[in-house]
Amino acid sequence: MRSLPRLVLEPLVRAALLEDLGRAGDLTTDAIIAPDARATVALVAREPGVVAGTECARLAWELVDPRITVENLLPDGSRVQPGSVVGTATGPARGLLSGERVALNFLGHLSGVATGTATIADAIAHTKARVADTRKTIPGLRALQKHAVVAGGGSNHRFGLDDAVLIKDNHIAVAGGVTAAVAAAKAHVGHLVKIEVEVDSLDQLRELLDVGADAVLLDNMGPEELREAVAMVGGRMITEASGRITPQVAVPIAEAGVDLISVGWLTHSARVLDIGLDHRS
Repeated sequence: MRSLPRLVLEPLVRAALLEDLGRAGDLTTDAIIAPDARATVALVAREPGVVAGTECARLAWELVDPRITVENLLPDGSRVQPGSVVGTATGPARGLLSGERVALNFLGHLSGVATGTATIADAIAHTKARVADTRKTIPGLRALQKHAVVAGGGSNHRFGLDDAVLIKDNHIAVAGGVTAAVAAAKAHVGHLVKIEVEVDSLDQLRELLDVGADAVLLDNMGPEELREAVAMVGGRMITEASGRITPQVAVPIAEAGVDLISVGWLTHSARVLDIGLDHRS
């Protein structure tokens, strides 16, 4: 899959390197490794998963020392097994060692996001439902995390508050009800802006169906209630399920007929994929 533009990646990777190198640089490497020493290292998967963030790893080393060359990088979205080589880097040993942690931090975290997404995408592949992310992202890393979700076979929900209207429970409570909230939204936004409304009961869904919207977020409903909700909607709007989704729970929810399943933990608490750096020469 296509990588994010360097213009998006570089400020994030540069900030991580500045944080790690601090005020005095890499004391350990500078003390031990000769300035003219060269090495080749390999990024190696320690467990099965889906790779994402490879260009961040490349950029981490290139920013530390432009003489470093990164080769044979697997494209984001590649499936790996223990022992799979994700890529190799060759150049001044000091730069390779100083950039190692930042390269692995981005690669491991984003590959974890992609792998978590793939566990759900694979589990529901026999249905029409797609797994989607949320705005529950680590501050500053939203673009990277959402890219990793796509690498894992998922879809992106809103990137920000300015993407679309999503009327949630507290909006409804303050506005005075579903009808009032939707009417206000329709009067305010442009004709190309989509409107989605969160409901947590079939009664709220009935009210929403009377006023209409582009999509409905069916929050914390079980499979049977979701099946009834999908039948009520009858294809008039996109149906999205959310709330405490695991790979196991996702299957009966997808089989209830919803179009999307949104999962917050994909980005806010995905487990890091174990990828190590091995010295080759």
